[in-house]
Amino acid sequence: MTERPESPVVGVILAGGLARRMGGGHKGLLEVGGQSLLAHVMDRIAPQVDGLMLNLNTDPADFQAFGLPIVRDVVEGHAGPLAGMLTGMAWARAHYPDARWILSVAADTPFVPHTLVQRLMAVARQERTPLALARSGGRLHPVFALCSLELLEDLQKAVVTEGVRKVMDWTDRHPVAYADFPVSPFDPFFNINTEADLRAAEELARSHNLEGG
Repeated sequence: MTERPESPVVGVILAGGLARRMGGGHKGLLEVGGQSLLAHVMDRIAPQVDGLMLNLNTDPADFQAFGLPIVRDVVEGHAGPLAGMLTGMAWARAHYPDARWILSVAADTPFVPHTLVQRLMAVARQERTPLALARSGGRLHPVFALCSLELLEDLQKAVVTEGVRKVMDWTDRHPVAYADFPVSPFDPFFNINTEADLRAAEELARSHNLEGG
């Protein structure tokens, strides 16, 4: 069973991208192992958090069946994942007043770890930082972030006033802890950007019995 941290955490699934390399459309609806990418992410993240929402900037109709609150960016113009993180923070503060953290994850990563929150929280507490980021095989995954809600106003200023768009341009301003995840037998942060990625994910799901999350 996945352990939840004592401090309430709200999960934010970032699905606001335009998926240009996949010809546009909704990557989260593509299937791997018999279910959609978004369903895989939900199955893995929902047990780790106290609330969950979907950040989406396109037509929400195809996503209503997932039963998640769907929230558009608070910044217009497809401003990227940092704007999605800001949107998640604002939504969490409004709907979960006891929450102290948000967890942001991408909607196109079907193998995201079941222990993501637990391990990010552990390093954040150990190093007493307001931010914790995931890392695997020496590669940083800044979208997979545990962020203290104390940083909401700072992030709002960065995104809205200063026009900051890259996640690390903002996270580098603050103390950050890093949680390392193994890449064997596969990288749990493998994400789908191309048709070749989708085929590779399907093979991973088959070979490692990962159907259904």
